[in-house]
Amino acid sequence: MGSRKRLRAEQLKEARKNTYVAKLNGCPTSPRKMRLVADLVRGLEVEKALNILKFNSKEASINLEKLLLSAIANWQAKNEDESIEDAGLFIKTITVDSASMLKRLRPAPQGRAHRIRKRSNHVTLELGVNNLESNS
Repeated sequence: MGSRKRLRAEQLKEARKNTYVAKLNGCPTSPRKMRLVADLVRGLEVEKALNILKFNSKEASINLEKLLLSAIANWQAKNEDESIEDAGLFIKTITVDSASMLKRLRPAPQGRAHRIRKRSNHVTLELGVNNLESNS
C-alpha cells in the first residue's frame, strides 16, 4: 500500500520540476481590480508582459510585476545554464482569487452604521516554456 503513495509522490515531484510558479497571498487590493491587470498579461511572452506592467498606471500592476519577476527567478533557479531570451517563457496561467476581508464600520446618518469590506486577494502565476527547438 505504501508503494502506490511513493510512486504518486515521485510523479508529483517530477511534475514540479517542470512547473515554475509564484504566489502572492493576501495582497490588499480588491480581486476585481487585480483581475483587470491580470487579464492584460495572460498568455503573453514574459518580456512583453513586463513592459505592459511597467507602464500601466494601475497600482495592481506594481505587485504583478514583482510577482512575475519572482516567477522568472524561480525558473532561473531550476535552469541555471539557460538564458531567458532563448527559453521563450510566457505566462501560462494567472489566477486571482479573493482572500480574507477586513470588515469595518463607518458611521452613517441618524445613528446608523454602514459596513465597509476591505477586500484582499491571492494571485497565482505559472510560467510556461515555448520550446522553439522542438517546433522546428
